[in-house]
Amino acid sequence: MENRILTHTEIEHKIRRIAYQIYETFVNEETVVLAGIASNGFLFAKKIAVVLEEISPLKIVLCEVFIDKAKPNGPITTSLSEKDYENKGLVLVDDVLNSGTTLVYGVKHFLEVPLSKFKTAVLVDRNHKKYPVKADFKGISLSTSLQEHVQVVFDSAGDYAYLN
Repeated sequence: MENRILTHTEIEHKIRRIAYQIYETFVNEETVVLAGIASNGFLFAKKIAVVLEEISPLKIVLCEVFIDKAKPNGPITTSLSEKDYENKGLVLVDDVLNSGTTLVYGVKHFLEVPLSKFKTAVLVDRNHKKYPVKADFKGISLSTSLQEHVQVVFDSAGDYAYLN
């Protein structure tokens, strides 16, 4: 059974709010890298980038982060070289923060490169962390049971998130 937790309009509002929070946090930077975890995190990062380009003078660079969610401690690759994000402000973006595994390994990857500022953003924070990782910017916090799963759908017909 599908239980909608966010409508298209609500997701748009969350994206706009997160974009403003990112702008306020990175106001002294020239460039901000939005590093979205493939695939939904990257789609979410692209949506944030559109709003950031509309509301701020920041140069936004998109980066796709590839993490094997079955083996997150394996090699992590990105669509940009380390030189492209070195000494820049970076936001690691994912759609849902479940146990924190994917986000914590993503954070570990970017900590090996000097950054001027580093933050994390998620649309849905499930409050079930296995690791001590938090989202600096989040659309919604949701307490769920471990048996429930949050799905975010980014679709041309309209974005939404549901619990099943």
